[in-house]
Amino acid sequence: MSHRTCSNNNLVFCNSKGNIMIPSELTRTFKRVLKAANLPDIRFHDLRHSHATMLLKENVPSKVVRERLGHSKIQVTLDTYSHVTDSIEGIAVNHLNGLLE
Repeated sequence: MSHRTCSNNNLVFCNSKGNIMIPSELTRTFKRVLKAANLPDIRFHDLRHSHATMLLKENVPSKVVRERLGHSKIQVTLDTYSHVTDSIEGIAVNHLNGLLE
Protein backbone atom coordinates (compact mmCIF):
# COMPACT_ATOMS: atom_id res chain seq x y z
CA MET A 1 0.00 0.00 0.00
CA SER A 2 1.41 3.38 -0.95
CA HIS A 3 1.43 6.28 1.50
CA ARG A 4 -0.38 9.45 0.52
CA THR A 5 0.63 12.93 1.55
CA CYS A 6 -1.54 15.59 3.13
CA SER A 7 -1.73 17.44 -0.18
CA ASN A 8 -2.98 14.33 -1.98
CA ASN A 9 -5.95 14.35 0.38
CA ASN A 10 -6.25 18.17 0.45
CA LEU A 11 -5.45 18.22 4.19
CA VAL A 12 -3.54 20.73 6.27
CA PHE A 13 -2.64 18.16 8.93
CA CYS A 14 -2.36 14.45 8.41
CA ASN A 15 -0.86 11.45 10.15
CA SER A 16 2.15 9.52 8.87
CA LYS A 17 -0.11 7.57 6.48
CA GLY A 18 -1.56 10.73 4.94
CA ASN A 19 -4.94 10.31 6.62
CA ILE A 20 -6.93 12.79 8.68
CA MET A 21 -5.49 13.30 12.15
CA ILE A 22 -7.98 12.72 14.93
CA PRO A 23 -8.21 15.75 17.24
CA SER A 24 -6.48 14.06 20.17
CA GLU A 25 -3.54 13.10 17.92
CA LEU A 26 -3.23 16.68 16.69
CA THR A 27 -3.38 17.99 20.27
CA ARG A 28 -0.67 15.58 21.46
CA THR A 29 1.59 16.48 18.55
CA PHE A 30 1.01 20.21 19.06
CA LYS A 31 1.78 19.95 22.80
CA ARG A 32 4.96 18.00 22.03
CA VAL A 33 6.12 20.66 19.53
CA LEU A 34 5.41 23.47 22.02
CA LYS A 35 7.40 21.72 24.72
CA ALA A 36 10.32 20.96 22.37
CA ALA A 37 10.41 24.63 21.31
CA ASN A 38 10.21 25.77 24.95
CA LEU A 39 7.01 27.72 24.20
CA PRO A 40 4.08 28.33 26.56
CA ASP A 41 1.44 25.63 26.77
CA ILE A 42 -1.56 26.88 24.78
CA ARG A 43 -4.55 25.28 23.13
CA PHE A 44 -4.37 24.61 19.39
CA HIS A 45 -7.47 26.82 18.99
CA ASP A 46 -5.49 29.73 20.46
CA LEU A 47 -3.56 29.87 17.18
CA ARG A 48 -6.80 30.95 15.50
CA HIS A 49 -7.13 33.84 17.93
CA SER A 50 -3.48 34.79 17.51
CA HIS A 51 -3.89 34.76 13.74
CA ALA A 52 -6.91 37.07 13.86
CA THR A 53 -5.32 39.37 16.43
CA MET A 54 -2.14 39.77 14.39
CA LEU A 55 -4.14 40.56 11.25
CA LEU A 56 -6.29 43.15 12.99
CA LYS A 57 -3.28 44.81 14.62
CA GLU A 58 -1.72 45.11 11.16
CA ASN A 59 -4.84 46.97 10.02
CA VAL A 60 -6.16 44.17 7.84
CA PRO A 61 -9.85 45.07 7.32
CA SER A 62 -12.14 43.26 9.76
CA LYS A 63 -14.19 41.99 6.82
CA VAL A 64 -11.13 40.16 5.48
CA VAL A 65 -10.43 38.71 8.94
CA ARG A 66 -14.08 37.63 9.19
CA GLU A 67 -13.80 35.82 5.88
CA ARG A 68 -10.54 34.10 6.88
CA LEU A 69 -12.10 32.91 10.14
CA GLY A 70 -15.27 31.78 8.41
CA HIS A 71 -17.60 33.82 10.60
CA SER A 72 -20.98 34.24 8.95
CA LYS A 73 -21.44 37.73 10.41
CA ILE A 74 -18.84 40.42 10.95
CA GLN A 75 -20.34 41.15 14.37
CA VAL A 76 -19.05 37.77 15.63
CA THR A 77 -15.53 38.77 14.63
CA LEU A 78 -15.86 42.24 16.13
CA ASP A 79 -17.41 40.97 19.38
CA THR A 80 -14.72 38.32 19.80
CA TYR A 81 -11.81 40.64 19.01
CA SER A 82 -13.15 43.94 20.33
CA HIS A 83 -10.06 44.37 22.53
CA VAL A 84 -7.97 44.42 19.36
CA THR A 85 -10.29 46.81 17.56
CA ASP A 86 -10.08 49.15 20.57
CA SER A 87 -6.29 49.27 20.26
CA ILE A 88 -6.61 49.80 16.51
CA GLU A 89 -8.88 52.76 17.25
CA GLY A 90 -5.96 54.35 19.11
CA ILE A 91 -3.73 53.78 16.07
CA ALA A 92 -6.36 55.44 13.86
CA VAL A 93 -6.56 58.45 16.17
CA ASN A 94 -2.77 58.80 16.14
CA HIS A 95 -2.70 58.65 12.33
CA LEU A 96 -5.43 61.24 12.08
CA ASN A 97 -3.64 63.53 14.54
CA GLY A 98 -0.49 63.22 12.43
CA LEU A 99 -2.41 64.19 9.30
CA LEU A 100 -3.95 67.23 10.99
CA GLU A 101 -0.72 68.61 12.41
